[in-house]
Amino acid sequence: MTRAFHPTQEAFRTTQERVYFQVRDAILRGKFLPGHAITIRGLAAELNCSPMPVREALRRLTSERALEVSDTRRVTVPTMTPEKLAEICAARVTLECQAAEQALPFVGEEALESLCELDTRVNVALEEKDIEQYVTANLDFHFTLYRLGRPHIILSLIESLWLQTAPLQHLVFQRFGVQELPDRHKDLLVALAKGDADQVRRAIRQDIEEGLGSIPAEELL
Repeated sequence: MTRAFHPTQEAFRTTQERVYFQVRDAILRGKFLPGHAITIRGLAAELNCSPMPVREALRRLTSERALEVSDTRRVTVPTMTPEKLAEICAARVTLECQAAEQALPFVGEEALESLCELDTRVNVALEEKDIEQYVTANLDFHFTLYRLGRPHIILSLIESLWLQTAPLQHLVFQRFGVQELPDRHKDLLVALAKGDADQVRRAIRQDIEEGLGSIPAEELL
């Protein structure tokens, strides 16, 4: 099955870097589902490379908890437990509130317009029930905001947490559709335009808690 691997716009120094970022991006965008087994040979064929960079990419992603290795050395996308999801939710709230507040001084007119355009993409995807476009647009909206604050350590931690929940969320979207939740992006954009840090943090917290909280309990182990 073709997974539409997309190279990011970064200039890669090595094939290892390219493969790592392509697989990582595919996980974030819901191209792999929980419990799915990943083979080195299969990925190498899809990414047009030798097995070595794929093996290294999987090793790195395993260390980031985006993938896991079973006792039989089988690489899979992890499943989720209620306890793990609650911990990830709490960590995301803490880190993403900090990242959004750190970005606040850099949200000028141009940045706000860009964020509004990205949110329009999110809304259009919801109306059209386009799951893949929704996942992509939502991811782009959040990380465009967070990158404005020029984070270093925080952003990599946030990305690691998104990597751990993206496959499960995409699976839920496929089975049940994207639920109509309160529009916290709208609340966030209003808070950013006002420069209100408290409202920014509130909107981020509600967006995360309501989004992860909408995952049905039966989808968790």
